[in-house]
Formats: sequence, structure tokens, C-alpha cells
Amino acid sequence: MELPIENREITFLLADDHSIVRQGMEIVINDIAPNAKIYHTSSLQQAVELVESKGIELAIIDAHFPEGNSLHILPQLKSANPDIKILIFTGLEEDLYALKFIKAGANGYLSKLSEEDEVRNAVLSFIQKGEYFSEISRNLLVQFVYNPDLISPLSRLTKRELQIAELYADGYGNLEIANNLNIKQNTVSTIKKNIFEKLKIENLVELINLIKTHHKI
Repeated sequence: MELPIENREITFLLADDHSIVRQGMEIVINDIAPNAKIYHTSSLQQAVELVESKGIELAIIDAHFPEGNSLHILPQLKSANPDIKILIFTGLEEDLYALKFIKAGANGYLSKLSEEDEVRNAVLSFIQKGEYFSEISRNLLVQFVYNPDLISPLSRLTKRELQIAELYADGYGNLEIANNLNIKQNTVSTIKKNIFEKLKIENLVELINLIKTHHKI
């Protein structure tokens, strides 16, 4: 018979480049599973090393680190320990990113904008079942069955819009893009507006993050 959660010695990994996030999550875990052993890291590389060496059962990992996107290491973590369960805990918009991480091997996706009760319930579910899917993620998974393009919001863009989005992400301005593609500058501005509307973003920083996450992998 499986021990109650409060008696189980679960080995956790908390990977986030902000120590306050890790500390807050540790409090939640300790409240649910006081005997849990918790490792901390602010590094993607060390996350892989800890999974390889410490028998990590459950990992809660941010989506972005200073050295890159955690999307890249999910297959490595699964390869190091096929039984590991991974929950992505991030500020990135769930409707834009959740499917991408789930497809890469994550067993759940939790927004850092969630209320305290939801975070606790998510961690409890993650410990009990090895997964956590909010209503948003569950709806996305159902929609994905009928529309595989949902995996990337960039699929909403036309070929020309994606081309221009890539150039913005590479640091080009409107005039440079216009000269590069031999089109008018106001055409570039119009296409930029369309890109922002389709992707539901407001600035180039958000666009660059989208390109890095969903296209330049």
C-alpha cells in the first residue's frame, strides 16, 4: 500500500533562476509533503546533472533561464530518468506556450499568475498523479486533437508575416526590412500591426520571445 503523501520521501527538483520563486514553492511542497527532499538550482545544465545523479522523481521548472529555454532540456531529463514527472511553472501565457512544453515532455503547466490556492492544488495533484493540467491546458489538448497547428501560435502568421517577424527578432528595423524585402516601409508597418494582433502581443520583446520559443529551436 502506498504511503500517505505526508509520509512519503519524495525527491523534488526546483529549477528557477529566481531564488524567491524556489523558496515559495518549497514552502508549498513542505506543507503538503513534509518528508520531501528538495534540490534547488538556477541553472539548466545543473538541472540535468541533478536529475542524472540524485534520482529526482518530480521536477518543477521555469520556462526561461538566462542561458536559454528549458524546452530544450526536457528530452534530456526524460532520457536521464524516463520516470521523472515535470511541471512547468512560468509566467509565460498558458494559451500560447502550454502545448509546446507538453509536447516536449512536460507533465503539466502552471502559471505564476495563479492564485495561491490554485498553486497548492496544482502541486498536490502533481504529487498525487504525476501531472497537472488546468482547465486552459485541458481545453488546448482537446483542440489540438482537431487542430495540430495550435502547438505554435506562429502558425497563425502568413509566410510573409513570419518572414518579417524573424527579421524583427534578428534586430532589423522597419527601414532595413523594407530594403531587404524590396517593399514599402509603410507595408512593413502594416504587416507588423497584423503580426501583433494575430499573436496578441504588444511589443517587440514579446515577439522575440515567441520566435525564440516556437521557431528558432
